[in-house]
Formats: sequence, C-alpha cells, structure tokens
Amino acid sequence: MAELDVRVRRVYDEPTTDDGARVLVDRVWPRGIAREKAALQEWCRQVAPSAELRRWYAHDPGRYAEFRRRYRSELTQPERTAALRHLRELAARGPLTLLTATLKPEISQAAVLAELLRSVPR
Repeated sequence: MAELDVRVRRVYDEPTTDDGARVLVDRVWPRGIAREKAALQEWCRQVAPSAELRRWYAHDPGRYAEFRRRYRSELTQPERTAALRHLRELAARGPLTLLTATLKPEISQAAVLAELLRSVPR
C-alpha cells in the first residue's frame, strides 16, 4: 500500500501548488502572519502538544526523542485522537501539508504527526 503524502513546512513559507490541504498544527497563532497569507484550509490546534509539554521541550534538539515519546502519548487523549483521525481523513484525500511556526520543523510536533500519519496504510 502507498504511503500517505504528508509534508511538513513552516507557515511562513510561501504556499505552493502541490501543498494540497494546508493545516496549521500549532496551539497558538504564529506571530506576524495574516490568515490570508497563511493560505490555510484549517487550523487544527486540538492536535497540538499541551502547553506544559511545549514549554518543557522548548525545541531543544537534545530533548526531541523524549518529546516525541511524550507527545505520542498525549495523542492518545480523546480530543487529540479525534483531531488526528481528522488529519488522516484529509491525508487520505490527497497531499497534506502540516504547518508550524517553529524554526526547525523537522523536530516539531508537525514532524511527529507526519510520521504517524505516513505510518497508516492507505
């Protein structure tokens, strides 16, 4: 079975024609960007990590493995499970671009989500 087409990008990057559905997965709105410029299909803040986990992690690359483990555990909570299921449905329809404001999207919650979504058979 083919892997879902899930990408991770910064919300500040210019949209491209192959982004598909563009979904912001941060809990708070990114600074300095207008909603129109973000070109979002939606803002799925329910899937974002808790404020406590986000503060603990502080995007420290040395904590990424533990952040990933804790965040995946948080994703088993009912509200987050429903949001994750919604993202899977979007990805099943076509390309899905998960957006985040972080400087290093490759070590963000968006990267963890993309990994989870890609691991689900189509």
